[in-house]
Amino acid sequence: MTTTGKKRNEQNEFCASIDSMRQIGQFNQWSRRDWLKSVATGSLGAMAALPWNHGQLRAAESDKCLVAITFDLEMSANFPTRETTHWNFEKGNLNDETKKYSVEAARRVKAAGGRLHFFAVGRVFEQPNIDWIAEIARSGHPIGNHTYDHVNVTATNANDLQFRFQRAPWLLRGQTVDEAIRENIQLTSKAMQSRLGVDPVGFRTPGGFANGLREHPNVRSMLLDLGFDWVSSLYPPHPNSDPMQQPTVVVLDGIVAAQAHAQPFVYSDGLIEIPMSPISDIGAFRTGQWRLEWFLQAIRESLDWAIENRAVFDFLAHPSCLYVVDPEFKSIELICDKVKMAGDRAVIADLTTIARRAKR
Repeated sequence: MTTTGKKRNEQNEFCASIDSMRQIGQFNQWSRRDWLKSVATGSLGAMAALPWNHGQLRAAESDKCLVAITFDLEMSANFPTRETTHWNFEKGNLNDETKKYSVEAARRVKAAGGRLHFFAVGRVFEQPNIDWIAEIARSGHPIGNHTYDHVNVTATNANDLQFRFQRAPWLLRGQTVDEAIRENIQLTSKAMQSRLGVDPVGFRTPGGFANGLREHPNVRSMLLDLGFDWVSSLYPPHPNSDPMQQPTVVVLDGIVAAQAHAQPFVYSDGLIEIPMSPISDIGAFRTGQWRLEWFLQAIRESLDWAIENRAVFDFLAHPSCLYVVDPEFKSIELICDKVKMAGDRAVIADLTTIARRAKR
């Protein structure tokens, strides 16, 4: 067997193993070190079939790779310094650097022929001046709902909702957890309609879930009832390096392999899922404490896979993180350049376009 063929087989086994472990709830019980060791030594067998089939996708869908660039508009703990944690209680109190970065990134993506899909927490619209986000909306970039306080939509008790409600539980006003989540989503839609005059374009859950909303039909039902026909909630498991350590070939190959599990699908109730593609900026720069060049390499290799397989790549980032670690917009430029070089094989697309293709 050739080296390329062997590597491809190993990658397929890797993806299949992840899917099986995720279904039986085993993945989160392993330490990252044990898991990487098992991948490296080949002790994980191919226990399940891939949920995504290249041939089926090409037969049923467009033959282009769809590349989305998405920004979650919220403040991120540990940025601009590791000691910065108060943003956990002020997710919507965007600083000037985050706003300026968002506007410039949107300009660059539009210049490349695409649209940048934003997801805003509702507290952003409490700020006195929202001219910057109004400019983004006028330029044609869609803005989705990211809840008002960055709440965990799968929470079953008040302590798991959000840091703000742990510190100030009286803000729930006697609501049940389900009622609080629903109100958090509704308030964001109302805030956008009031301050921007636009409805939210799609919904993204704060945080990503390894199995999306498969085990949460009540959340799916609520989103459908609130008028959302697609959600971005799934973030597939993938390896990461130890902090400040350059990602190995095993780690990078694992991130690329996880792209197969970041492909859109439709839940049984009709809600469309558009997963987030690893690795996110938070995973790289907060968890892994990577250097920028390592992050760019992961993006480059993941995009190569997506373009070759005419798949979907949903770049997940936070301007409150990127303005610190990537002030020259190298990640955005890399994605735009890769799409341009791919010619008619790839296009920059918003998540509504991706949802439309997934529905077909």
